[in-house]
Order: sequence, then structure tokens, then C-alpha cells
Amino acid sequence: MNPLAEDPALHEAVGLLRTTPTVRERCGQLLQRARAGESAWFVVDEGFLETAAQEVATVTRERYPKLHIPYHSRWRHFEAGGINRKAELERLLAGQPPQNRAHAMIDLTVVSVLLDAGAGAGWSYVEPATGKTFTRSEGLGVASFHAFTSGMFSSDKDHPLQVDAKGLRGLVTAHLASAFQVRENNPLIGVESRAALLRRLGEVMVEQPEVFGEEGRPAGLFDLLVTPPGTAVPPTAEVAAHDILSQLLLSLSGIWPASNAIEGVPLGDCWRHEAVRGPGLTDGWVPFHKLSQWLTYSLLEPFEWVGVKTRGLDALTALPEYRNGGLLIDSGLLRLRDLSATREVWQPGDALIVEWRALTVALMDEVARSVRKLLHLDEHRLPLACVLEGGSWAAGRALAQRHRNGLPPLQVASDGTVF
Repeated sequence: MNPLAEDPALHEAVGLLRTTPTVRERCGQLLQRARAGESAWFVVDEGFLETAAQEVATVTRERYPKLHIPYHSRWRHFEAGGINRKAELERLLAGQPPQNRAHAMIDLTVVSVLLDAGAGAGWSYVEPATGKTFTRSEGLGVASFHAFTSGMFSSDKDHPLQVDAKGLRGLVTAHLASAFQVRENNPLIGVESRAALLRRLGEVMVEQPEVFGEEGRPAGLFDLLVTPPGTAVPPTAEVAAHDILSQLLLSLSGIWPASNAIEGVPLGDCWRHEAVRGPGLTDGWVPFHKLSQWLTYSLLEPFEWVGVKTRGLDALTALPEYRNGGLLIDSGLLRLRDLSATREVWQPGDALIVEWRALTVALMDEVARSVRKLLHLDEHRLPLACVLEGGSWAAGRALAQRHRNGLPPLQVASDGTVF
């Protein structure tokens, strides 16, 4: 029995919590409350809004002097070390029709994003072909790229450049660890949970052949949203960014480890806060869907590269993770009421962390508007996806390096799907 089909109120509540207008509205409630001085944790210091925007604009000009800024995307990590790994993948896909190339790139994007939890300070990856060493998100991106091209996630040795349900369900943790060069002196945080997440993806895809096809491939999302399998991509093809996100939230809700749920229906990255109001069963819930939005941002280019127009990019929100959130604290725009909070380890569901993430989403919209003014660009030329890339994530990382040797301002015991 599908509880959503049986209970219209539940169906309506879950649907509402899976939209970015609700993300923004609930986060806006907590920003309004903080501005009124009612937050127990944070003070919003309006005088530092321009400081935060200036940090972002300065870093953006340094990284992209001509202001030709791509989307914030997993594909930027595939460019680590100045190496065009997309071109390498295209060589491997030479002769394939556009739809098949899109399938491979979407499969790669999905598994790579799901493997993109915090790596920990003690892990690095040495790329065999170049001898270059990469750490953190770049290292995870490069390692996952080579794991994909080696056929690790495919059950068909004649078709290695794919991800399929059988390949993921049979994924051995030790094999994944080996591909990521994990050793006693090169520990990767949560390698077991990463493998388990991919195995759960395999199970979920088997259960939904109408979405992922009989083979169970992440690229089934492309066929569902754009064009039926076996047909050419029409020249007028287009997709709304929020439609990609909605399908991800609908189809992948069963893979997230967070136990947040309404009447047994999993909500994923959605958390309780006593001060947030909403209709019916949504009351008290603050949705973020950070990893699903990161995946959506990362899928935009594979769709566009085969001629699909993506629209409505600014329907997506800023990503409420520790680089964007750290930018706000380190620039002075957000101030902790009690600095002893920086010495504690917090859980994702703690009120302080829920507020920090909510204030990040709400304030980053305001920072983005100021950044556009500083760079003399409008929303069309500098959508939020490009502000993040230009951008806020890099500025947050630079400030963290300046203040704490790269560590975030608050410590969170994350399961890898929140930060």
C-alpha cells in the first residue's frame, strides 16, 4: 500500500516539503526571526552584507577574470588540476549518438555526487595517469571519475561506461575502497556508508523500472524528462531545473539515511524546528534537500551538452553546507551569540544547525543580489548557480583557510548527505 495514495493530506504535505518555494519560505521565517533578535543562536549583522558580497565578487574575478562563469557543478571537480576529463570521456564515447553520451554522463554525475561526502583531512588520491595528488571534493571527484571509466558500477563488462542496478547492488565495499586508494595511512571517512548508499540506489532503481528502465540506470531520468529511449533528442527539447529536482526527490527518497519522516514517508534532508509554521502536517518542518539540489545543479550541463535547454535555474536555492554557511559567519554577516558553540560537535537535527543552514539559504539570495551589482551582471548572466561557483563556495573555503586552516566554523557529525 502506498501511504501517499491512501492519504490526500499526507500526499499534499510531502509534495509541499519537496518544493524549493517551501525551502525559501521556511528559511525566510527563520531569517525574519533572527533579524527580530529572537534567535537563541545567531545575530544577523546587516552591516556585513556588503563585506560578504565583496568577498564573493573578489574571488569570482580572480577565478574567472572574463566573468565567463560556469555552473556550480560536480563537473568542475572533474577539471581538477586543469585537466579536461570530460574530453577524455568523450573520446571513450566516440561514435555514440548524443542520447547515449548523455546517458553515460548522467550515470557518472549521479554516482559521483552520491560519493561526494566529506573526505576528511587525512585522505588524498594520486591520479595514476598524471601523478597529481588531489584531496577533498576534487579528489573524490577524480577518483569517482576513474572508478566509473574502469567499469566499477556496470554489470556488463562489454559496456563499462554505465551505472546499472545490478552493478550497484553487487558493489563490494573493499573494491570501492581500493579504487579510492584507502589504506590505513590514507583513511577516507565513511567509505562503508558510501558503498551502502550506492547499493541502496541500486535497490531503488530496480523497484522503479518506469523511471530507471529495465536495466535500472540513473540515466533513465533523462528519458523520462526529455525523450523516450531510442529516439533522437528533439531540437526544441527543454527541461525546468525544478522538474529535475522534483523527479530526484520523488524517485530517490528511499536512499537517504536520515530517518526524518511523516507517517512513514521519508523526507530526507528536512528537519524539525519549533519556531517554523506551516499548514497541516508540514508544520514545524524545514526542508533543504541540499544533496538533491547539488545533484540537480550537476545534471544541468549533461542535459545542455546534448541540446536540451534548461530553464528556471534560480528556482533552485543556495546549497546550505559549511562553505556557504562558513562564508556568512567568517565575513561577519552571521554572528554566534555564544562562541563556545564552536567547541561542540553538533547533530544535523540540532536547532543551531537547522538555523545555520536556513539562514544560509535565505541570506545567500541577498548576497547574490549584491554580488551581481558589484560585477555589473544581471540574473540572466549571473544566475545563482554561477554565483555559487564564482563564487561563494570558493570564498567560503578561502576564508576557512585564513581563519582555521580550512576547517568549518562549526563541527557537525554528518552522515555525508547533509554537509
